[in-house]
Amino acid sequence: MKIKHVGGVAIVTAMLALVAACGSSKTGAASQPKSPAAPTSGVGAPAGSAGAVATVKTAAGSVGTHLTDGEGRTLYLWVADKSGPSTCYDACAQAWPPLLTSGAPTAASGVDASKLRTSKRTDGTTQVTYYGHSLYRFSQDASAGDTKGQGSNGFGAKWWMVGTNGQPLTGGAGASPSSGGGYNY
Repeated sequence: MKIKHVGGVAIVTAMLALVAACGSSKTGAASQPKSPAAPTSGVGAPAGSAGAVATVKTAAGSVGTHLTDGEGRTLYLWVADKSGPSTCYDACAQAWPPLLTSGAPTAASGVDASKLRTSKRTDGTTQVTYYGHSLYRFSQDASAGDTKGQGSNGFGAKWWMVGTNGQPLTGGAGASPSSGGGYNY
């Protein structure tokens, strides 16, 4: 008798699992598994994400004309990235999302297209570079025109807005004559 009871429980459990797996749908179609979301480069927007081709534009600001992403959000360089690929990962990349692209980035008017390149990151994504500098956004820049990251000393080195000539724009917040972080230009 115990065996029948255990068998009945097993059958009921299996039927419940089958019903739960099928789920309910208004169209009657079985639910499809969701594909994992594409990694994004942050600040809650798809521009510059791993699944989109990045566009680099320019904007005029208080420290000069600087680079922005396709949605007008300020782009920065990190003094710690001396040369070669980015060294900003983990917590750094959360605060300073890299500008990612799924193909050759597009240069808008005022951006030297011949200096716009890409670099592979260790996670397999492709980051946009300009004059050899890896490009980033700042997570606290919530909208186009924000420059809250200018002159920050996050993660042990300065962050500067990028000029159209690829040089850091070292004026503005956090700037001082000796705050270049040892970056040679």
